[in-house]
Amino acid sequence: MNCPFSSAPIGPRSEPALGLAAADQAHMDFSQAMAYGDYLHLGSILGAQHPLSPAHDEMLFIVQHQTSELWMKLMLHELAGAMQCIESDRLSMAFKMLARVSTIMDQLVQAWDVLATMTPPEYTAIRPYLAASSGFQSHQYRCIEFAMGNKQAAMVQPHAHRPEVLNTVQLALNAPSVYDQSLRILARRGLTIPASHLARDWSQAYVASEVVEAAWLQVYRDPEKHWDLYQLGEALTDLEDAFRLWRFRHLTTVERVIGFKRGTGGTGGVSYLRRMLDVVLFPEIWSLRTHL
Repeated sequence: MNCPFSSAPIGPRSEPALGLAAADQAHMDFSQAMAYGDYLHLGSILGAQHPLSPAHDEMLFIVQHQTSELWMKLMLHELAGAMQCIESDRLSMAFKMLARVSTIMDQLVQAWDVLATMTPPEYTAIRPYLAASSGFQSHQYRCIEFAMGNKQAAMVQPHAHRPEVLNTVQLALNAPSVYDQSLRILARRGLTIPASHLARDWSQAYVASEVVEAAWLQVYRDPEKHWDLYQLGEALTDLEDAFRLWRFRHLTTVERVIGFKRGTGGTGGVSYLRRMLDVVLFPEIWSLRTHL
């Protein structure tokens, strides 16, 4: 049986080999030009994987988390842009950015399927080499949580040893979330939002309000009159829906790979992730549906 990657010819011997036609005029000399790898800095990216254990599967673990961090960088970029657009009443542009964030979360949900190919014995072989490092300490993930409104000041502490990262996370903690900005635009459009929800200590967790729910109900009961605000509400619903799926897939993957062991970062592992599933980011967007 021939190897599937054999160099043996396929099909009739008279068929010409596939290749670039002369008319394509593809660039082949990059001694004086920027190439694909130069633009993407692939030398740095592809050289950033440094397994510490002799285990074959550690490369999967590293690449999984590094690619997730790249996607999270894009998520933060899009969330920041969306919040700026909401703040300046450019909702149509914000919708595109929020939809992109939801799609990135879908991509990250699928990525857990790859990590789930790591079996418990394979993870056990690399776990001692991780020491106390954990995804729990991802400052980008923490900034996403803060931008989505899950504010917990204690979560800044793991970054105290890196002043530049600490500053980034602290700024995210103290800034209005995407939901805070959304309530502000409802108020600017004449809907009643309590003053306590328009100017407050943004580092504190959001507290649901019946008055805010009533404002969203006005929007949802007359979508034609409030069409772009109605779209905003549904964009936020999509966003939290995608985030919940991402969290749930994280939970099931961790349970599959390590069971109920404590996480390397000291959390309860599965028990901690299950508690996170109960966090509701945009509460009135969900509760209003009962009253429609």
